[in-house]
Amino acid sequence: MTHVEQSERIVPLAEQRRRHLPWTAAFGWLGAGWRDLLNRPGPSLAYGVAVFLVSLVIVWGLFAFGLDYILFPALAGFMVMGPLIAIGLYAKSQAIEAGRPFSLSSMLFVKAKAGGQVLFIGVILTLLMLLWMRAAVIVYALFFGLRPFPGLDHVAQMLFTTPTGWAMLLVGSVVGGLFAAFSFAISTFSVPMLLDQDVDAFTAMGTSISMVFRNLPVMIAWGVIVLVLSLLGVVTGLLGLIVVFPLLGHATWHSYKAIK
Repeated sequence: MTHVEQSERIVPLAEQRRRHLPWTAAFGWLGAGWRDLLNRPGPSLAYGVAVFLVSLVIVWGLFAFGLDYILFPALAGFMVMGPLIAIGLYAKSQAIEAGRPFSLSSMLFVKAKAGGQVLFIGVILTLLMLLWMRAAVIVYALFFGLRPFPGLDHVAQMLFTTPTGWAMLLVGSVVGGLFAAFSFAISTFSVPMLLDQDVDAFTAMGTSISMVFRNLPVMIAWGVIVLVLSLLGVVTGLLGLIVVFPLLGHATWHSYKAIK
């Protein structure tokens, strides 16, 4: 065994996860995702339409049943579930990379190498989303008591023109930021990994955390891109999700492949 081979064998696994990518590499992932979106865009856009319609029904349901007070936590929770919902988009990008045919059917009925572990991580992410939403309600109650939610028409004035509102925004932002960072770390690479490799959900989540925190500059840039584009999708009345969601889904696959 040569000295070079010995050096390669003793490189710690943690260091193998460090890619030393510049933060600008995140824009390269976005460009690769755009190319995949334009490669027979019909299935990807249909996927985006489905996400838009389901999101619209959920928002309508919140208002119809008087649950509008959890609208903003629900929108934030959507970002927790996003990596799981996008698994069909990862499958398309994987097929393009391998030169295999793909269709909307193959994107909707994905055969992941990890099998049922995908469902297991789905349960974990769902519980995390529900916990996030409950935490948001508790933060509101801590600052405003058990008074009824004033409705979206009055909430902005309450939050931005009173000291109590400012304090709630500060604490809520810190709590939400912690939830966001944790959910991003455990999910951004774990779901693509479950599609690509036969591993269990806990291994995938642990590896995802390692990959994120050992490549922080580029992953922070990627997180900001995801946040900005997701907000763009929301402020357009959710219509922007038709394009934004498939774009981010395809790009996430390329982020996984770049740091894998």
